[in-house]
Amino acid sequence: HVQLVESGGGSVQPGGSLRLSCVASVFPHSTKCMGWFRQAPGQEREGVGFIYTVGDNAYYNKPVEGRFTISQDKAKNTVYLQMDSLKPEDTATYYCAGVERERLCRWTEFSYWGQGTQVTVS
Repeated sequence: HVQLVESGGGSVQPGGSLRLSCVASVFPHSTKCMGWFRQAPGQEREGVGFIYTVGDNAYYNKPVEGRFTISQDKAKNTVYLQMDSLKPEDTATYYCAGVERERLCRWTEFSYWGQGTQVTVS
């Protein structure tokens, strides 16, 4: 049974920080990479960034590059999203996601999904 459970969301003032956590039953043994997405009300879901399960290389979309950091703790089956210098436009529901081990790490290949956690910056 695949489970991805996010936590750590909440409300913060602009310029503040939050750290999201994702405990994933499929990580690290069944994933090529783990990523974070977000969806604001009335907008399409967008990729935030992802990290390769092996090697720790991480990639970020432009809106968050330099402010957000993805890390992983394989012993705890957990992936983190450290968010600094938060802006009101970062307000969204944040989702943890994973790519199956046999697939390529592309935004369209994420097939494991969590339920999301709300982040509000105001």
